[in-house]
Amino acid sequence: MKILVINSGSSSIKYKLFHLPRRKFVLKGIIEHIGEKGSSVQDHYSGLSLILKKIPAVDLIGHRVVHGAQVFKEPVIINETVIRKIRQCCAIAPLHNPANLAGILACKKLLPGVTQVAIFDTAFHQTIPDFAYIYGLPYKYYKSLGIRKYGFHGTSHQYVAHEAARILNKPISQLKIITCHLGNGCSITAVNKGKSVDTSMGFTPLEGLVMGTRCGDIDPALVTYIMRRKAMDIAKVEEVLNKESGLIGISGLSNDMRELSTRAHSHERARLAIEVFVYRIKKYIGAYTAILEGCDAVVFTAGIGENQPDIRRNICRGLFSHLKKKPRVLVIPTDEEFMIALLAHRLMQGGK
Repeated sequence: MKILVINSGSSSIKYKLFHLPRRKFVLKGIIEHIGEKGSSVQDHYSGLSLILKKIPAVDLIGHRVVHGAQVFKEPVIINETVIRKIRQCCAIAPLHNPANLAGILACKKLLPGVTQVAIFDTAFHQTIPDFAYIYGLPYKYYKSLGIRKYGFHGTSHQYVAHEAARILNKPISQLKIITCHLGNGCSITAVNKGKSVDTSMGFTPLEGLVMGTRCGDIDPALVTYIMRRKAMDIAKVEEVLNKESGLIGISGLSNDMRELSTRAHSHERARLAIEVFVYRIKKYIGAYTAILEGCDAVVFTAGIGENQPDIRRNICRGLFSHLKKKPRVLVIPTDEEFMIALLAHRLMQGGK
């Protein structure tokens, strides 16, 4: 079965083609600058038309969809009802879900007879218990607005947790694993017996770790304080928290950890940004070790996690010195697209 995986962004389409169950990777690519001035690709329909010229036949399409709220807890075959519910989720993921939906609708027109499956970033975290996902806000906001922790990077955390179990040669149902997805966006997940029981990102991807341009955890009163003192409107403060904070905000230099690592010996704020980044990760790993009541493995993945051993060393230094049994530290390249293909294929095979 040829499975095309689509990751549709606001101005780009990433794609990979797999052949399952042989687990064979066939090809990949990206189309960028969709709809931008001077681009020859004006919309997602045009972009997917170009992609499909390179792919003679497709049996199944798997789509990455960022937010499934509480509606979608598993992969689903896309139909009109699913499309309507994904559209409803756009209100809480306005930067991502509309683009994901554009890819789905384009495929529906271009390949009308091909089954499409939606895989949600939030779905893996739907096993988090209520006491871990409820915020200390009036409960009516949860009931009426769906305000709770959702978590993201779910397919990445799920993939590397299962790979860790394979490497350790143990059933995942017997393991306690902490997975660290560290890229420009960063999140950590506590995985107990194969299920997510807590994760650092929350209602949006802004909560949790210090990231490339996102602030992570802050005192919420700072938002209104900064708005008053700097006369900022909502749109501007959202831009500051999401695009001007994190590593680039602290360092004033870059959101690229490679550049910060190179400059840290001579640039004081680059050094500080790295130390804040590392400190926050150590805090979360320590907290999740307590929640899991132990830890068999810590997994590092994504751009920073896979490629910067200096950062991994700093995170792990002294982290488990108090434990008699030290967890294995693993570096596992993530493959979210393969996980999407695998989950889509599994759904079509009746969940096997």
